[in-house]
Amino acid sequence: MEDEVDRLVAAWRRERPDLDVEPLEVLSRVSRLARHLDRARRLAFSEVGLEPWEFDVLTALRRAGHPYQLSPGQLLTQTLVTSGTMTNRIDRLAKKGLVERGPDPSDRRGVLVRLTAEGRDKADESLAGLLAHERSLLAELSRHQRGELATLLRRLTAPFDNTPG
Repeated sequence: MEDEVDRLVAAWRRERPDLDVEPLEVLSRVSRLARHLDRARRLAFSEVGLEPWEFDVLTALRRAGHPYQLSPGQLLTQTLVTSGTMTNRIDRLAKKGLVERGPDPSDRRGVLVRLTAEGRDKADESLAGLLAHERSLLAELSRHQRGELATLLRRLTAPFDNTPG
């Protein structure tokens, strides 16, 4: 079965036989898959009235476990955004009644962001929808193949995820 990347690679091999275009065979597919995944995620989130960034914040809080709260700094680390962006996102989610701010008992100047019951329901509902969409994207692979692919992708992403800064 041929895909768009096969056609792209063949064209580059024809036009630039002096270059080793093998990395395109993997990374162009990863890039294209990321775009398809982004579309599937947007669709899954829109079904419950969320934007992707809202899902990121709500599910970070949900994964924290009861009482479903994190500091803004912890949210920054988990969502990879700037502090100004996170402040704006927390404000917008609070206006929607999905999170609330409260004092941090261990730091009198600190704040904790906590999921409301509605926020927890949205996080749970959106995750279930996302997983259904993602299962359909992986339907062509066996369980064993999915495991192999996860292992290989982990080898590529771990250095980025484990580098400070």
